[in-house]
Amino acid sequence: MAKSEKSWEKRLAGGPDELTVGFVESLSIDKRLYKYDIVGSIAHAQMLAEQKLITKDELRQIKAGLIEISEEIAAGRFKFEKRYEDIHMAIEAALVEKIGRAGKKLHTGRSRNDQVAADVRLWMRDRIEILQAKITLLQKAFVKLAGRYSEDVMPAYTHLQRAQPIVIASYLLSFVEQFERDFVRLRNCRSLLNISPLGSGAVAGSTLPLDRKSTARQLGFSDISYSSIDAVGDRDFCAEFIFDCALIATHLSRLAEDWILYSSNEFGFVRIDDAYCTSSSMMPQKRNPDVLELIRGKTGMVYGSLMAILTILKGQPSGYNRDMQEDKTHIFAADDTVEACLDVACAIVSHTKFDTRKILIGLDEGFLDATALAEYLVGKGVPFREAHGIVGSLVAECEKQDRKLAEQSLDEFQECSTAIEADVYEYLGAAGVAGKYVTEGAAGPKQAKEQIAYWNKQLGQR
Repeated sequence: MAKSEKSWEKRLAGGPDELTVGFVESLSIDKRLYKYDIVGSIAHAQMLAEQKLITKDELRQIKAGLIEISEEIAAGRFKFEKRYEDIHMAIEAALVEKIGRAGKKLHTGRSRNDQVAADVRLWMRDRIEILQAKITLLQKAFVKLAGRYSEDVMPAYTHLQRAQPIVIASYLLSFVEQFERDFVRLRNCRSLLNISPLGSGAVAGSTLPLDRKSTARQLGFSDISYSSIDAVGDRDFCAEFIFDCALIATHLSRLAEDWILYSSNEFGFVRIDDAYCTSSSMMPQKRNPDVLELIRGKTGMVYGSLMAILTILKGQPSGYNRDMQEDKTHIFAADDTVEACLDVACAIVSHTKFDTRKILIGLDEGFLDATALAEYLVGKGVPFREAHGIVGSLVAECEKQDRKLAEQSLDEFQECSTAIEADVYEYLGAAGVAGKYVTEGAAGPKQAKEQIAYWNKQLGQR
């Protein structure tokens, strides 16, 4: 390429110090926006020709040059040089070298301020669709796994203490619900960011007769922005995107934490496939859930990106500020991390098995049927607070005797409450209790099967 001539070079005497050049460059980061920069530039050039600001021949030259540059970058033949500062100037310099004077007209009516805001929105729009596709694959993996365990019972936990019996399928489907909210949040994020800032210029718009709706239409934006100051001066959509990534990571991290615990010898509920475990460099017996641990660990990196973007934005005055250049480091990092975590999580879920035999062995430990017994008493006319106290006393007595509730005789039950009848045993024992749930969304086999059918239909339409 020819010697770089920066757009502001004529204004400053002597040119920038090499230290400054290295410090302000973002090409090493934002070069991954090249496709969107070129697509946006072609749309801008088309609009300039429509408005008679460039000729049809100049448009032809510009489009051909930009397409050639895109092909060179894709093939790895394009030389990214730090002196061109960012992807916008690198592409423009290459275009001018290829087609000459016509290339210098491309930036007519445009600033890098509105240009980069458009590039990031276009990039983010695509990444959201990719994230949504990966979320859907993970949801399908959960639903498929749930289908194998719609009758098998496991303990549910609160405060990491055994709480009530549930079917394994309902536990798995709880993650489908979480990731569905993530899917919807991303859809809402896309809707808010799908606004074209092109034509906003540096901060105040342009005196040239630009057709902003033409570029918006060409690029698939739903509308144009209506404040040039806001269009170039905020990155709230970046913060929202990273926040959505952070919540996806949170849900993945909680899944990882569960399965790290459940795959330990102390629980033994699940077996993570060997493909997603490692061993120890010292202890030959070890089988470590390292991939899950890294999902949990990488969540902190996404949180870091969220805090970084919020901090970058919080102290800026109105209008564009160079601080915003730092946004791309964090949106790229958050997206890369979450996409990788979704991929491995989907693979792990697809190959994980629950050890129903081991779960069943200890299923009746911990009085998982106590709540069902209290509700049984409510059904017999006992006020819930009284029923709660009665069952609490029964549990305390059974603990002393090292007995289960189901091992109490009817006479012993009736000593505690005359409301208890012979049918009480239908509500005792964890496996039986799970089948007694009647509320919508409960964690019993009937509801699980309904939800599996629902999610198979919903996800099959995506």
